[in-house]
Amino acid sequence: MTTESTNWRGVAVVGALMLGAFAFNTTENLPIGILKLMADDLGQSLSAVGLLVSGYGLTVALVSVPIAMVTRSVPRRLVLCALLATLFLASVVAALVSSYWVLLAGRLVTAVAQALFWAVMGPVAVGLFPPRVRGRVIGALSVGGSLALVLGVPGGTWLGQHAGWPVPFLVVGALAIPSFIVIATVLPTSRPEVGHAVRGVAPDTRRFAVVLTVTGLTVTGVFAGYTYISTFLVDEAGFSASSVSTLLLVLGITGIVGVAVYGRLLDRFPRATLTLPVTTQAVALLGLYAAGESQALAVIMIAFLGASLGPIFMATQSQVMHFAPGRTETAIAANSAAYNLGVAAGALAGGLLLPLISVRGTFLVGGLMTAAALLLLLEEQFLSLGRKERCTDDPEQAQGRHETKDPLSQG
Repeated sequence: MTTESTNWRGVAVVGALMLGAFAFNTTENLPIGILKLMADDLGQSLSAVGLLVSGYGLTVALVSVPIAMVTRSVPRRLVLCALLATLFLASVVAALVSSYWVLLAGRLVTAVAQALFWAVMGPVAVGLFPPRVRGRVIGALSVGGSLALVLGVPGGTWLGQHAGWPVPFLVVGALAIPSFIVIATVLPTSRPEVGHAVRGVAPDTRRFAVVLTVTGLTVTGVFAGYTYISTFLVDEAGFSASSVSTLLLVLGITGIVGVAVYGRLLDRFPRATLTLPVTTQAVALLGLYAAGESQALAVIMIAFLGASLGPIFMATQSQVMHFAPGRTETAIAANSAAYNLGVAAGALAGGLLLPLISVRGTFLVGGLMTAAALLLLLEEQFLSLGRKERCTDDPEQAQGRHETKDPLSQG
């Protein structure tokens, strides 16, 4: 296979995976904007329809690692085609069968498919390019997922309000078709255990655990407050209810910009591209707590928050692949599980704290949790620097370090 054909195939596959990530992420959050429409049509309470979102995320969290391990020997082209076909069929069933329980079952099946999709798409895409551009590839995939909240969910909400809630499910499901075709026809056939992206570049169980902990702390912290950000903006900052969607759009746009910018820097500054967004997230959450009635400060902090969320998850995905003590798809699945558990735990914690410390207090708690994640990162970097200096003092260890150079020591 020539270099040109490899690059052409790689770009085509990455594009298909970006579209698949967009479709899966949009599907996951689609009911949020059309919750009342679905509840009225299906004859269910809002909390029952809300289970279509929370149950989805919890399923992703619970099955990510087990399903990645069970399917580790299955060819990736076959796996991805099966997952995209599942997304399409489940979306059609959800749109055509007017039954809450059928819809719930379809959502849970789709959640299982999404869990495995996120676990395998990173190693597949990265494996099609030289190791030196690994960060850029992961950044591109992250842009596809991030666009779901900026374009997918608002677009699905508008479509559902004008054409009925089943229509956006059909449209999003249809997006799986072009992705399926490209993957089926372009992705090379190879054994899952072959390629430079299959295992971690510098396996390190301790640093891998640190990254997973950072994911859990930052996500739990941000969703403790972010879940109730609409209430904060109206009741605390004094914005009108009609302006909330615009402010959330600002958050989404800055998120895409952040992912695009940090994605191009992941390969050159792997440490900084995690530490910096964790820092700005802590500043944003604590700043929202301190903002009070200052609308200008609230808008600035929302922009900071948007520029932090996506890059943090993207950077942790890159680092768990780097430090994976085993197969990279299992490492990514573990990080995805930590993320989704953090979403559920953060929303639950915020709900429990809300009557005790008010909505502003939830942002304080979230900011402190993110600050704890930042301290953990800085401590890990300090310990790594100490080990590097000790290796330098020992010629034999220094030689071994030179032979197995860790790119993440550069950032």
